[in-house]
Amino acid sequence: QVQLVESGGGLVQAGGSLRLSCVASGRIMTIDPMSWYRQAPGKQRELVATCNDGGTTNYVDSVKGRFTISRDNAKNMVYLQMNSLKPEDTGRYYCYAKYRSNWWSSSLDAWGQGVLVTVSE
Repeated sequence: QVQLVESGGGLVQAGGSLRLSCVASGRIMTIDPMSWYRQAPGKQRELVATCNDGGTTNYVDSVKGRFTISRDNAKNMVYLQMNSLKPEDTGRYYCYAKYRSNWWSSSLDAWGQGVLVTVSE
């Protein structure tokens, strides 16, 4: 099994920045894509950004130009640099990855426990 552990959440004022990190550990043959989701209070979880192992990225419209996702494939890590934060960015941010442990096994999903990001006015 693969575990994902996030770090870097916290409280920040509007206009500020935070950088989230996520490291994957366990038996990993391939891990792709790696993504960040978030869930605001009372709302459904949404995909924020995703990055494949080739470096192709995609973002939800609301964060384009403000957030940057990146990966360190050698370390099985994914990052989310969040700039110009807004109160509506508040929520719990989850790391997600699809992985394979062996060539004969199916792809499986892994989720982190999430980190809380709070953006004050």
